[in-house]
Amino acid sequence: MSQSMMRKFVVTNMCVVAGLTRRTSARSLATSSAKPIKEAQVLPPEREITKSVFMSQSTDIYTNLAMEDWMYRNMDFSNHHVMMVWRNEPCVVIGRHQNPWLEANVPFLGDKEIALARRNSGGGTVYHDRGNLNITFFTHRDRYDRKYNLEIIKRALYRSFGIKSLINERQDIIVRDKYKISGTAAKLSRLTAYHHCTLLVNANKADLSKALAKREHGIQTSATPSTPSPVVNLADLDNRVTVESLQTAIGYEYLRTPALHIEDAGERHISQQRGFQFVNPTEDWYPGIAELRKELTTWEWCYGRTPEFTVSRSFPVPPELLSSKLYSASQELIISMTVEKGLINDVTLNIPPGLIESGFHGEASVITHLKGKRFTSEALAALENAMLTRHLSGDVRKLDDKEQFVAKCFDQVVNTV
Repeated sequence: MSQSMMRKFVVTNMCVVAGLTRRTSARSLATSSAKPIKEAQVLPPEREITKSVFMSQSTDIYTNLAMEDWMYRNMDFSNHHVMMVWRNEPCVVIGRHQNPWLEANVPFLGDKEIALARRNSGGGTVYHDRGNLNITFFTHRDRYDRKYNLEIIKRALYRSFGIKSLINERQDIIVRDKYKISGTAAKLSRLTAYHHCTLLVNANKADLSKALAKREHGIQTSATPSTPSPVVNLADLDNRVTVESLQTAIGYEYLRTPALHIEDAGERHISQQRGFQFVNPTEDWYPGIAELRKELTTWEWCYGRTPEFTVSRSFPVPPELLSSKLYSASQELIISMTVEKGLINDVTLNIPPGLIESGFHGEASVITHLKGKRFTSEALAALENAMLTRHLSGDVRKLDDKEQFVAKCFDQVVNTV
């Protein structure tokens, strides 16, 4: 398809093309495909497999992840392959086995009201906003082919915009030999599979950098780490690239390519597919999706599913807080804890002698109040309350200088700043 023909289809973000696709209801497609999948299947030949491009009407990360999960659980992809395209308001999405406190600048996300979500697939952490195009490829498990999917994207970039790219050994898409424009992850069951990736089109790179900034945290964990890479927006390579134009380009590349091998089958093949379809990820269209979304929004899923980790930080004690000049040399407060399911399981406050003699004491009674608290400001509030309850006078509701120092250090641990 010529570039001029492609361009005239991209009028708004409502880029459905009439005349080259079958006018099949996306709702009816989902309904007809949502049926029990037979354990033993003889998969149809390639010529009997049709394709659809689903375009989500939601920009909510939890809704779109729920949509992925609903399709993965309920739809039969044995003779119908689907590519879903979607975009989100600003958010950070971590892999199923990752540690959000390691991967994201959690305090920054809170300040900027940027959502944090944990997806069901593995892989690394990514930043999304309206300048990203997210793509999910659904197939039967036996037809799963990540390289095929990435080749579709690679060919679309070159056909429509003349942008050359390559697929590296980690199956990221790279331009200009080093800049990453797309990361990738997947989820597979015995019968169903999906592979998804995100493409940087015109994302806010300043917020991306801050949201994923690595900081001093003292965390030790077996959780899957992300691999940092230099990134670039596609719009910086060619200003014709927008989320809408890229969505159209990749959608048509997908529809013009046979289901199981890379070949340009042309416009006639496009007309034989089920085409572009808007999908509305609501309970009315997809019964049960609201419950899936609800689970994805919970603290227990986003943070509580973090693999167990330990954290240890040391803080030099200001000389003015020590009891005498005898303790002025290298006195440190050390805070160590173990966190399981996002909750503090064990904690130790190693308080230097000079700080104890200057007034801080009662470590055992303080740490008892911390066990079982979330590794958040909830634990800081428990610490401050515990220190206040140690005061001899019940009407004293202010931490002294030593206690404020301990609280400030603890705040830096639980907020990992």
